[in-house]
Amino acid sequence: MIGLGRMGANMAQRLMNGGHEVVVFDPDAAPRAKLVEKGARAADSLAALVAAMPAPRVLWLMIPAGRITESALDELASVLERGDTLVEGGNTNYKDSQRRARAFADRGVDYLDCGTSGGVWGLENGYSLMIGGDEAVVQRLHPIFSTLAPAVDRGWGRVGPVGAGHFTKMIHNGIEYGMMQAYAEGFSILQHKREFALDLHQVADIWRDGSVVRSWLLDLTADALGKNPTMAGIAPYVADSGEGRWTVAEAIDLDVPAPVITLALLERLRSRDADSFTDKLLAAMRNEFGGHAVKKE
Repeated sequence: MIGLGRMGANMAQRLMNGGHEVVVFDPDAAPRAKLVEKGARAADSLAALVAAMPAPRVLWLMIPAGRITESALDELASVLERGDTLVEGGNTNYKDSQRRARAFADRGVDYLDCGTSGGVWGLENGYSLMIGGDEAVVQRLHPIFSTLAPAVDRGWGRVGPVGAGHFTKMIHNGIEYGMMQAYAEGFSILQHKREFALDLHQVADIWRDGSVVRSWLLDLTADALGKNPTMAGIAPYVADSGEGRWTVAEAIDLDVPAPVITLALLERLRSRDADSFTDKLLAAMRNEFGGHAVKKE
């Protein structure tokens, strides 16, 4: 396991709980030490990690998409051997996965892209795994995937050739944007209906059972509202890690209308504009054509 953020560490722990021997590497010694205490072996470099594993090796990368992943793969390309397998489990753009797989194939190294969902709860509940790559390689790693998944026969599968795993996860996250936005807007309407003094945590809890809109995401929403009903101390700033943007771009490329996902992404971008020039100009235009009052800062 390469990359031991909370999710990566939990995945390593779930593998160990399932009886697998795990060797881990992270540039930070602290998370390595924590997993060593729980039974893992650790290496202090990627080269040492490869050297510590018997061939043929299976290496799972759980690190952020982009430059850090590219750098790790460049380093691994110089030390891996024919017959080794790489599984890239981050939220990488599927086109990067296709390019990388071709490069490693020339070296005789198998490459799988595995869209991974489950967050910090995966240790307890298992992970949803969307795998792209050669079918024989996926079957060979069946014990790993079935251990990480919620069950041996549920929550995971090969969805297509290399690139399909990360593509499927990208769309998964686009859907997630839309669902989150719908929940957030609905609860905001409830919160603004002052005359009823609704208990939002109670409403969320009621909806968790029997409701058409029940989901694990609603479970987490209910939990958040129980801890902090007014969202005190939380800035109205919503980040995005790329998958929503890629989903919208892909929808445009494919001529597929995706207004909900697109608007959900735009709402995240809007949340970051604390001094909106757009809104100031809108107010100024209303004043110009209609003499409408402008609220001063």
